[in-house]
Formats: sequence, C-alpha cells, structure tokens
Amino acid sequence: MAFISDALNRIQPSATIAISNKALALKADGKDVIGLAAGEPDFDTPDNIKEAAIAAIRSGKTKYTAVDGIPELKAAICAKFKRENGLDYKPSQVSVGTGGKQVLFNALMATVNPGDEVIIPAPYWVSYPDIVMLAGGIPVVVQTTLENNFKLTGADLDKAITPKTKWLILNSPSNPSGAAYSKAELKQLTDVLVKHSHVWILTDDMYEHLVYDDFEFFTPAQVEPKLYDRTLTMNGVSKAYCMTGWRIGFGAGPEVLIKAMSKLQSQSTSNPSSIAQWAAVEALNGPQGFIPAHNKVFKERRDLVVSMLNQAKGISCPTPEGAFYVYPSCAGAIGKTAPSGNAIRTDEDFVTELLAAEGVAAVHGGAFGSSPFFRISYATATPILEDACMRIQRFCGNLK
Repeated sequence: MAFISDALNRIQPSATIAISNKALALKADGKDVIGLAAGEPDFDTPDNIKEAAIAAIRSGKTKYTAVDGIPELKAAICAKFKRENGLDYKPSQVSVGTGGKQVLFNALMATVNPGDEVIIPAPYWVSYPDIVMLAGGIPVVVQTTLENNFKLTGADLDKAITPKTKWLILNSPSNPSGAAYSKAELKQLTDVLVKHSHVWILTDDMYEHLVYDDFEFFTPAQVEPKLYDRTLTMNGVSKAYCMTGWRIGFGAGPEVLIKAMSKLQSQSTSNPSSIAQWAAVEALNGPQGFIPAHNKVFKERRDLVVSMLNQAKGISCPTPEGAFYVYPSCAGAIGKTAPSGNAIRTDEDFVTELLAAEGVAAVHGGAFGSSPFFRISYATATPILEDACMRIQRFCGNLK
C-alpha cells in the first residue's frame, strides 16, 4: 500500500522555488551565479512598517489572534478596497491568510469538489493548477498568445466554460508575463461571466500597484458590479510593500465563502503571525510614497531588460505592463546546440544550458504552462541585470 496520499501525488513542488534553491546551492559552492528566478523585490521593507512590528512586539501583541485576522487589519483592508478600487466590503467579508497563496488555497479547498473545473489562462502562476488538483478539481488551461500579449479573450473564455466550471482564476498584472488587463479588456471578460451565473471569479491582484506607462489598474468586481456576489478579490502586502517574508495576504468576497475559508484555516494554520498583521496595518494605512519611487526604478529596469534581451539572437521579448517579470520567447534557440554539445529541444533545456554555461538562473516557460518561453525577474539591482543580459546575449550568440 502506498504511504503517500493520492492527492499529494497529483501535484509537483513549485518550479520557481526549486530553481531558486538550485541557484542558491550553486552560489554556496562558490559558483558565479545570477539568480533571476525569484519573484521578490530587492528593496527592503520600509522603516515605518518595521517600526510598527517592533512596537507590536514591545507592547505584547504576541498572542493568538482571530483565525482570519485582527479587526484593525480587516478595517485597513476594507479602507484599502474602498479607497483604491471603489469596492465596499465589511470586515465579515475579509479573510487574512499567511500570504496570498493561503487565501487562494483556502478558497479552492473550501469550494472545489472532485470533477469541478477551474479555468486558468496560461501562462499562469505555477501554484494555481496544483492547488486545484489537490482539491480534486480539474484545471482547464486556456492558452493565450504572444501576439495577444498573453491575455485571455472573451471568445476563448466563453468557449472554455462548461456546466462543470466552478471558478475562473485571473491574475493581472500577471506572474509570469507581466501582462495587465485594461478596463476594456476586463469588460470583454466580465460580459461573458455575467451570462454564466454558476462561474465564480478568483482575481489575484497581488501586483496591482506595480504598473507602468500610465497604465490604470482595474479589478473585475469594480468593472462589473453584477459579479460582486461571486468574486473573491485577492491581494496582499508581499510585492508592493516589499514584505514577502512577512507572509500576509488577504481576500474579500461574499460572507458564505469567507466563513468557509475561516473554517478551513481554523483547522490548518490558525491565525497569521500577530506581529506581521500589525506591520500590515501600518503598510496599508501609512505613507504610500515609496511605491511610485520603487516603480520608477522597476520601469527603468524593465526597459533595460526588454531592450537587451531583444538584442539576443533568437530571443523575442514583449514589453509588459506590470509586475516585475519579462516572459521572452526562446523559439529562435530551439533546435540549436549549446556550448556543452547538448541539443536545445525545449525551453527547459534552454534555461538548464544557460545556467550551466553562463550562471544565469531563469525559469522555463513550461513551468507556467506555455512554451517555448522563459521568465526573468527584474526585481534586482540594475548592474546585476545588465551583467545577466550580457551573459544571455553571449550564450545565444554561442549557440550553433
């Protein structure tokens, strides 16, 4: 009898974490490695947020809290949704989890039955399909195209919906492509969803504040109020507030869903760290001026990386609207031979040979459900990015 559960055997470890760990191990062995696999801002957590955490420790706010968030944080989240998205939520409609990943996990585990379908546009964040499969559901992957800037169209969404569809997961700006949906593009999707009243919408807005070139962010429940009662709007403090290690994510939606998520959390992790919650209160309520300052740097890095990658032989790199990733095509390298003598047949071969030859760690597109592409995070210092892009140009130039 197999010891490991069937449910666990349905899923794979996170590819992005695996590649980041490989790069760290090579660095520890003294190898000259540039890690561009992790989706993590290189900026430090702002001092006012750190001080709020220290104050929480000193004042003894170190005990258990309500399972899905302290009242002060729920109030700050409600204020954020009203201020930034024009959405009205009560604290009873808010769930705070240990990072955005737990919010997604709770929502899917609490609602998906065996055989339920969840529509996921590809390229997708690596964890979406695996969480669906863990819950016993069926990920219905809908491919987007480079020509359409990796965005789902209304027609493709309509075609993918069946009587078994439970959720659509939408991530804008996207990890891995950086693609962000304009209000008009979202309207095309919400018009379809209005017609299919059995489909719920899980919108992952984690990169909401990381947008460039005057792009204006919108979220589905804001664009189409008719979808408010079947939308979970998920966000968090990880990316914009440079708090990845603090592990605070949140979602807002109908009370029936939030209660179910809280029930699951009460039997798994219980509350997120009390100290991190108080830091998140300050993040949401405190000064926001560092976000545009960081974005100015991210935009400069994006433009540098897009320009340099488009000068690499066989690489085609679109300009993303948001997040801090580029998702270039390596189609021009497929079928060639690497300096090691190994043939490059897939995007996974491409990133494996790139790491071996030039010490640049990127994530292959297959991990995100779309090939032949690869993902690079430009959330790292500009001189390091320049060096990495020069290495990629050299590697591509040496392919035979």
